[in-house]
Amino acid sequence: MLRADVAVVGGGPAGAAAAITLARAGRDVVLVDRATFPRDKCCGDGLTTGALRHLEALGLRPESIPSWTEVADVWVRSPSGRTVAFPLPRGAGIYAAVAPRVELDAALLDVARAAGVKVHDGHAMTAASADRDGVTLDVDGLGQLRSWYAIGADGMWSPLRKALGADEPGYLGEWHAFRQYFKHTGPLARRLWVWFEPDLLPGYAWSFPLPDGRANVGYGIQRQAGRPTKTMKEQWLDVLGRPHIRDVLGPVAEPEATHKAWPIPARVQRTQLAAAGGRALFVGDAARASDPMTGEGIGQALATGIDAAEAVITAGALAPTWAAAHYEATVRRGLAVDNRLADILTRGLRHRRGARGAVRIAGATDWTRRHFARWLFEDYPRAMLATPARWHAHMLSGPGAYRTDSGGAGRDLEPA
Repeated sequence: MLRADVAVVGGGPAGAAAAITLARAGRDVVLVDRATFPRDKCCGDGLTTGALRHLEALGLRPESIPSWTEVADVWVRSPSGRTVAFPLPRGAGIYAAVAPRVELDAALLDVARAAGVKVHDGHAMTAASADRDGVTLDVDGLGQLRSWYAIGADGMWSPLRKALGADEPGYLGEWHAFRQYFKHTGPLARRLWVWFEPDLLPGYAWSFPLPDGRANVGYGIQRQAGRPTKTMKEQWLDVLGRPHIRDVLGPVAEPEATHKAWPIPARVQRTQLAAAGGRALFVGDAARASDPMTGEGIGQALATGIDAAEAVITAGALAPTWAAAHYEATVRRGLAVDNRLADILTRGLRHRRGARGAVRIAGATDWTRRHFARWLFEDYPRAMLATPARWHAHMLSGPGAYRTDSGGAGRDLEPA
């Protein structure tokens, strides 16, 4: 039987962040994942300021991602057809970037290996049980793995959650998203675009830039009663055919690979975050941690992974109930508050008038445009102004990630 202080199930950003944090604190960590990395993961590939700061602190370097692409501005089209450019700060680091998950996740796992994590990709967890002293996992090809704690970073339909009796039968997520990579895109696709299409509200379509004329293009819709989700493929063809989207992609753009769809879980504020008396903690999609307004989940995955690891480190091996309480309290005071606010704001985006008004107000002045971009890309938490406990000096004017003398670390697609 293999033994470790902590077993991490899942090698995506949440699992890697937890494993790195634990290993750097001196814990013996084993990470397992049924996939063999590098592997593709359905995602918009966008990295917010919050996500970038976490990645920098974890030790990921942009040069380890071949397709790493910096973004300087966000271009938003309202349902009325009005287009507004929202600038991100220059010269103070990176505030937004795009990195394909097939590259990002593999590079982050390399950081975990370098930190001392024993990574076993290509080995699925097949069963799990827990008692007062720890967790036992059955892992394909490895046998049994015994640890004080298990961290479930194994996705929305977490096998660990199910095995430990914390499953939510019938859960399908709050959002559905659809993505396809394109090549031979035109010059306008070098920008990061968000389109609030009337028939997608409160969802949106996007085009996120990648090097060499490539782009991640997709759309996301909120799961709503009465709205069919089985027709996303047909709706995708309609979205791609809209003139303003075709103008951005360019006349010779063509799909680089097949399209993919995936659900997005976004209700961390209403989800069980621990099981087995605190011996198992859930992070990332297993914690339903995505932003309910944008569907973004990488920053939230990294944050929950780090928070769970720090709870385990602080509690120690013999206080699992304290670890669970500490982790849950951290999430409830921070991310859950942010997501509740995002939930409320999303209601206003369900109708054309609300989305149109939001873009008009956000684009009213140079000041509103600058600060809307920073708020949208999580330069500071969504509900920062409503949570005084998180206030600090320069909370609305912090530097970006990977700050250098030149202000960035990669490709700046849209010069000032």
